[in-house]
Amino acid sequence: MTESKELQVKDKQEVASPAEQTRPGVIFTPDVDIFEDERQITLLADMPGVAPDGITIDLNDNVLSIAGEVKPFESANESDVLIEFEIGRYYRQFTLSEVIDQGKIEAKHEDGVLRLTLPKAEKAVPRRIAVTAG
Repeated sequence: MTESKELQVKDKQEVASPAEQTRPGVIFTPDVDIFEDERQITLLADMPGVAPDGITIDLNDNVLSIAGEVKPFESANESDVLIEFEIGRYYRQFTLSEVIDQGKIEAKHEDGVLRLTLPKAEKAVPRRIAVTAG
């Protein structure tokens, strides 16, 4: 698989000390699928257990950050018997190139999957130039 230059995955970095985190808890890296065509790049991030209002997407200095929080499913009057689905936060970053039209990025969340549509800038979209006679 060749890596696209329009969207680059930031390498996973281990947190050196707990002081670097502002909130306690587990941080998960969401699995992503990225595919593209001539007009856009689509990024799918698996974030099970995260409600749409629990997702934050930030774009700053060409870095796209995705964050989401998994909250406990049990209510206050219930006690845990068995917990296999961990709660915590999802976090992942991507570096965007100037090929992406950052003002037109769209996000949709459905069935635990976040879909980001990253349209390419018009200058980056391939086009065919017609040749006329005479």
